[in-house]
Amino acid sequence: MRFGILGPLRVGGGEATVTAGRDRIVLAMLLLRAGRLVPVEELVDAVWEERPPATARAQLQTCVSRLRRRFAELGLAPEAIVTDPVGYGVRTGPDDLDVEVFVRGVEAARAAVEAGRLDDARAAYRGALALWRGSALGGIPSRSIRRRAQALDEQRLTVLEECVDVELRLGRGAELIDELAESSDQHPLRERLRGQLMLALCAVGRQADALAVYREGRRFYADELGIEPGAELQKLHQRVLAGDLVLAGRASSPIHPVRSLPRAIGDFTGRQQTLARLVKDVEAGARIQLIDGMAGSGKTTLAVHVATALANDYPDAQLYIDLHGHSERTPLTPAAAVATLLRHLGLPAERVPTNQDDRLALWRTELAGRRALLVLDNAATADQVTPLLPNGSHCLVLITSRRRLVGVDEGRPSSLPVFDPDEAIELLGHVVGVDRVAAEPEAASEVVRRCGHLPLAIRLAGARLAHRPRWRIADLAERLTSRPDPLAEFEAGDRSVGRAFALSYAQVSPAAQRAFRLLGLHPGVRFDNSVAAALAELPLPDAQDLLDALVDANLVEEAEPGRYRLHDLVREYARTLVSEPERAVERRQGIERLLDHHLHVATAIARTRELSSAHSLIVFAPPIRADLVTLVAQQGSAWLDENLAVWTALVRLAETEGFLRYCWQLARACWYAQFESGRLDELIETHTIGLRAAEELADDRAVATVLNYLASAHFRLGRFPESFQLMERSLDIFRRLGLRSEIRNMLANLAAAYSANSDFPQARERYDEAVALARRMSDSKALANVLNNLSVTLLMWGRHDEALRTARRHLGMAREVGDPRRIGNALGHLGMIRHRMGDLVPARRLLRLALRFKRQNGTRFGEGEVLNEIGMMEREAGRPELAADLHRTALVAMTEVGDLVAQCGTRNLLARAILDQGDSTSALDLHRRVLADATGLGARYEQGRALEGIARCLLPTDPAAARAHLNRALFLFRQVESPDQHEVARLLAELG
Repeated sequence: MRFGILGPLRVGGGEATVTAGRDRIVLAMLLLRAGRLVPVEELVDAVWEERPPATARAQLQTCVSRLRRRFAELGLAPEAIVTDPVGYGVRTGPDDLDVEVFVRGVEAARAAVEAGRLDDARAAYRGALALWRGSALGGIPSRSIRRRAQALDEQRLTVLEECVDVELRLGRGAELIDELAESSDQHPLRERLRGQLMLALCAVGRQADALAVYREGRRFYADELGIEPGAELQKLHQRVLAGDLVLAGRASSPIHPVRSLPRAIGDFTGRQQTLARLVKDVEAGARIQLIDGMAGSGKTTLAVHVATALANDYPDAQLYIDLHGHSERTPLTPAAAVATLLRHLGLPAERVPTNQDDRLALWRTELAGRRALLVLDNAATADQVTPLLPNGSHCLVLITSRRRLVGVDEGRPSSLPVFDPDEAIELLGHVVGVDRVAAEPEAASEVVRRCGHLPLAIRLAGARLAHRPRWRIADLAERLTSRPDPLAEFEAGDRSVGRAFALSYAQVSPAAQRAFRLLGLHPGVRFDNSVAAALAELPLPDAQDLLDALVDANLVEEAEPGRYRLHDLVREYARTLVSEPERAVERRQGIERLLDHHLHVATAIARTRELSSAHSLIVFAPPIRADLVTLVAQQGSAWLDENLAVWTALVRLAETEGFLRYCWQLARACWYAQFESGRLDELIETHTIGLRAAEELADDRAVATVLNYLASAHFRLGRFPESFQLMERSLDIFRRLGLRSEIRNMLANLAAAYSANSDFPQARERYDEAVALARRMSDSKALANVLNNLSVTLLMWGRHDEALRTARRHLGMAREVGDPRRIGNALGHLGMIRHRMGDLVPARRLLRLALRFKRQNGTRFGEGEVLNEIGMMEREAGRPELAADLHRTALVAMTEVGDLVAQCGTRNLLARAILDQGDSTSALDLHRRVLADATGLGARYEQGRALEGIARCLLPTDPAAARAHLNRALFLFRQVESPDQHEVARLLAELG
């Protein structure tokens, strides 16, 4: 650290300081408000207090000049002291000032406390407290300084008290006694310190000494203040007197652990021997338990009870996730599952890597220091769960599946049969009442037999009785016996479950029955009331009433307010009902309404988000439910984000059921949301299916449209040959059809792809054709979009003057159109061009303004682009630390959108900033990794930049290797006609 104020003033590291009295006061004031300007008036008041001389301002300037000279003597940058007409300030880096490091350490400690990681919290607290060397800014008598320094001293005491609380919870009372005794003597009025000293003494059995500490404090308060101790200290005193205060060892329960386990049911029945054996196995060291059994056998219930029973042994995290191995939803991939688990641990989305291996490595790293319990529910295969298993012996994993997962190493299997008759009767008694079961034992036996002794079926059937006190159990038995089994033809092994579902279904109104059947058509896990209204052809309030009735009947679950789900077995039952031959028309019409609703809502939202391609959102008929579309579309991007997970299933459903026009249009409607969120694999799948549908329809326009948007995913993934091929096919079709708008857009898209692949002549040829076509059509919006991309191509090609003229024309047109996204694009590109031309002041202003537009509009790629340019400027200005921070933020944005080439570019820039910080080893490693990735993508420009970066790292130690890398870079830069070739040629010339 370069500056220290947590004790006597220190400058430049070590014990160096500033000796002149006024200079010390001025520097102390600046450091107390580091990163901000301190007005001259405040500095004058701090130095001279009530009697400032007439020359105070001039003398302040002299003080600042002496400080800058002292900075230079100590190896610090004199310009770190900033002069402004308002006052003066000092710029510090993240680790330059001890008080800022202290604050971050305290924040980390408090976060660890909230997460229940007490050992980590203690380490962070002690690390922060170790930065203190005495009273803050000791030896500086200025009243302004002392007032602020006393506030810092007070913060230190508060942090010490928080740290002691944690250490007492960890059973470290004996280690604290001396420190607390000294602190209590120095600060006799702090009752919390005195109480903590009493707790520490009690922890080692010294109750008498704890009482003496209280008496001493009480005398002091009476003599000095004339008051009694506070209520908390008096209460603690009474507990010591009563002898019930002993704090030995660790706390029995952690502070706020991460918990996402479902609630354990209160009437858990049966499985007692299995439960006891599982707990015993875990305590003996079996850290992976496999629980398998048929649907509805109680696997999840058992796993949650085992987890609840052992929760106190795993205080740091108790996690649950449904892997959807046996549901209509596609099973979660390990990458998707671990992303959800990382978010449960509190990691923000931007910290979760897109690469599966990196994501799994982060998952294991996060669990490495935790005692964690993990329930992996509803697993499909061993391959699905094996990557999720944590390392080490401090974590417990409970896995449930309908299959036996024989491929999980170290897994201890437990196969669940159905209940035996006694357990089944016991469960029925819990649900409907023990007295009722005892009064009708034969009828109760018949009920559980008809339920197949399956726990889920018993609960659903018993719930009917529980809510109908006038029914006899014999009435329920008669109903179960006489009603046909709706699932008999669907899955014979689940007949008893079907009977239970049928009974629940029979108890709701005909309208609710119809709504329930139609909800079985929805392919996702969750849905809202608008989906129910669309499927059931009902006004939204009526649909909500039916949902409430179905929730009461346990046929639908309300996962969270306003969001509903069907259990997988219940969904199978609903689909069986709606698939009966006599309901063929109902089923097909329901599917059409479901697809139509999602298509029109997504299209309405997409029209507000897409700049250049909204005209290609072709819908041939008005929505079936325009009222619902208007209402739901108001949710905007939030609705799309929530429904992205179900989109692939909807497109598949449309293809399977022969709704081919819906199929390709659904893919097109969700293109922008998938593209911008980086869900490129899903984009490829939906558009591949959509392409098949369009081809089967023999709809050339649809085929060309889907080809274009399918190409966009390959483009962003750096698969340029595939992208070119798809776009050329699309362009050929549009040319044949004579669709000028589509031809113009395809030319612009092809040009952008060629530009990204550093083939600037090919890009320019297509841009010129697109510009000419847009002018002939008098389409100003389209022309603005083409000019936007053309300006970037000219910039990358090194044709700065032409790029500047083009970008200015684009900005003028963007203002005419009035779209803030176009304006943000134009400002960003103008800033980039002015930077490359050396016009730094306007460049910085333009880029900052563009960044504000990008963030307001949620344009993540554009935000990353601008951040990278600002980062380059900061590095060139000698601020590589700030540059590296900007590039790291840009890398998060580029990773979120899934653009692999842009990620390579950002990592190259980050490596260059790291090199300028003096860390050539890290920079070299990063450049080499970028070179490997860029080579795999065929991204020649980024290969060249990586080679140049490697050469810069090697120049001081291995000039020959540096020359070889520069020659390779020069070859690539010349090949793509990049202006970077001139800088590389200069470096080679210097090497000789």
